[in-house]
Amino acid sequence: MPNEDTAGPLPLVLVPGMLCDANLWRDVGFPEGHEVHHVPLWRADIGALAEDVLAAVPGPFVLVGLSLGAIVGFEALRRAPGRIAGLCVMATNAGAPRPEQYVAWRAMDELITAGRFGDVVEQTLPDMFPDRCPTPEAARRYRAMAHAVGATAARAQLAAQATRTDAADVLRTARCPTVVLAGARDTLCPPAFHRAIADSVPGAVLTLLPGAGHLLPWQQPEAVTAALRELVAATTGTTPASATSAAP
Repeated sequence: MPNEDTAGPLPLVLVPGMLCDANLWRDVGFPEGHEVHHVPLWRADIGALAEDVLAAVPGPFVLVGLSLGAIVGFEALRRAPGRIAGLCVMATNAGAPRPEQYVAWRAMDELITAGRFGDVVEQTLPDMFPDRCPTPEAARRYRAMAHAVGATAARAQLAAQATRTDAADVLRTARCPTVVLAGARDTLCPPAFHRAIADSVPGAVLTLLPGAGHLLPWQQPEAVTAALRELVAATTGTTPASATSAAP
């Protein structure tokens, strides 16, 4: 239901995934009149990253997170449920890390420590795209963004991944309007992960995006735009506002 304690356009706080930055949202049109704040992932602990999210703006806000960014959002919701007036999560997993993930993250960290960050970028690249098959241009774009994020931030993100916990308990207590977006061809975080999230959050809306992989804002920007407009409208009890052409 709409948050009756908010007045005026709510700010949007955007949290990207691992090896992603503000460029992730470049093709998304955000609702007109709403401030957009980007929170980088530079800390090695999910709790510390959640505090960065909560410090991004005063008062209530709409939280938008992809992959690791959504995981950080779950922790922010745990710590300050009254601050989050709306929640949009996509391409993510609310479960605790699996044993094989710890192994993979340690191996990636060892590669980065050995000066082979480029190898880590190449390892992660296929999982970002539908059926693990990027076009040459899509691969180029991802490499550019990942290298802009850099090795130091990547090591912090790997360490943060290992500190996350199962979020099912906090999701069951969520009372804000919630949208869950899943790529039908996401091999890293498949639709089943998102069904579990939507089933946990009372009243959550799950949307499956055909043809999309992991980087939904690149692969289905119009659908992400529409979802955010609907979510913002749900937080205020209004009809969806028009969207700008792209993120600032």
